[in-house]
Amino acid sequence: MTKSKTAVEHPFQRGEKNEAFAAYFTGQSYLKPLVNDPTLDISVGQVTFEPGCRNHWHIHRNGYQILLVTDGEGWYQEMGKPARLLRSGDTVVTHDGVKHWHGATSDSWFSHLTITAGTPDWLEPVSEREYDLLKE
Repeated sequence: MTKSKTAVEHPFQRGEKNEAFAAYFTGQSYLKPLVNDPTLDISVGQVTFEPGCRNHWHIHRNGYQILLVTDGEGWYQEMGKPARLLRSGDTVVTHDGVKHWHGATSDSWFSHLTITAGTPDWLEPVSEREYDLLKE
């Protein structure tokens, strides 16, 4: 059995359990809102995933999402493309209308800043089979 990699210290705290979006995740995630001003077209937050946690396939409508990885290791995958292993310092830009998911590897916490515009359209979960096929 592999020992889980623990999260290292970084300037953002983990935040509260992400209860508002729990229905769209497999496993436990945490959310710390950083910018949530209704006069702006974007929101900014720190999202942390426990090992093995991932969100469902989803699409950002009339917007986009930028991920700035701050800690740990995780996966990002767009529909029809291979999954990409992410580590601290990596960035991802998801354009409007692109079906994708992201989450932690099975043995590491994973944190990222999200800059999000538009409305997420939450779809089906990433299957255990899809997730288990990823090479770590």
